[in-house]
Amino acid sequence: MTVIKAAIVGYGNIGRAVLEAVRAAEDFELVGLVRRSASREGLPPELEGVEIVTDICDLSQKPQVAILCTPTRAVPQYASDYLAMGINTVDSYDIHTGIWDLCQQLDPVAKENGAVSVISCGWDPGSDSVVRTLMQAIAPKGITYTNFGPGMSMGHTVAVKAIDGVENALSMTIPTGTGIHRRMVYVQLCPGADFETVKQAVLQDDYFVHDETHVQQVDDVEALIDTGHGVNLVRKGVSGTTHNQLLEFNMHINNPALTAQVLVCAARASFKRQPGCYTLIDIPVVDLLPGDRSQWIPKLV
Repeated sequence: MTVIKAAIVGYGNIGRAVLEAVRAAEDFELVGLVRRSASREGLPPELEGVEIVTDICDLSQKPQVAILCTPTRAVPQYASDYLAMGINTVDSYDIHTGIWDLCQQLDPVAKENGAVSVISCGWDPGSDSVVRTLMQAIAPKGITYTNFGPGMSMGHTVAVKAIDGVENALSMTIPTGTGIHRRMVYVQLCPGADFETVKQAVLQDDYFVHDETHVQQVDDVEALIDTGHGVNLVRKGVSGTTHNQLLEFNMHINNPALTAQVLVCAARASFKRQPGCYTLIDIPVVDLLPGDRSQWIPKLV
């Protein structure tokens, strides 16, 4: 079996879950972790024996793929830098309106350096995108509604944490039906921070301007956090000339764990692609699995 040498970049909720997923995958070897500090003081036990650096070039083994677990807004720079080194990248970039632009930005860098980037491979965008694509194909005319939650949105939470004056934050997504959502944002402020200033910054952020958003100040965000999430995808449409085709997909998940698993699957699939930038809907689903397609087709088709 070919073993893929992977590095994890970033060690928040997603990075920790990716560590577990990489260790559970027989066809992966973790060659190190890239984070802001390489200090080993106070490290959690699961990082015992893991090489930790602040620059991917300092790893004793060059990774074949970098699994990016950074905030979304940092993905374009990290991906560009690593692709230029000939390292494949995968990420969970989740600004839906920016995905095609990012693909166009990274594609020439990847091709020039013989590398592959698979972007936006969390669960949405990511695995849900694959389900939406299948629904669109088998009922070409119609409407699809994506209803998230209720649950913690990682991308929205990280966006709030980046706002000046915020010590900790939680953004909950509450579905109200037909693809419309309410954002419940809980903020724990730094000493001296002004709540109204923080609230306005949240409401004006691109992550929140399109949804009904409520911001509340709390004393302890950690007392509220539950990383569970979910999705309900519904499409009502037409197959051929036959109307009233109703398709539905439901999933209730631990957000970091599922995102991490999709990232590892995408990292595996990146080695079955020609150089360039792809999204998960560009990837044959069988390529997400370990081993050869000959072992899966008899089982799954």
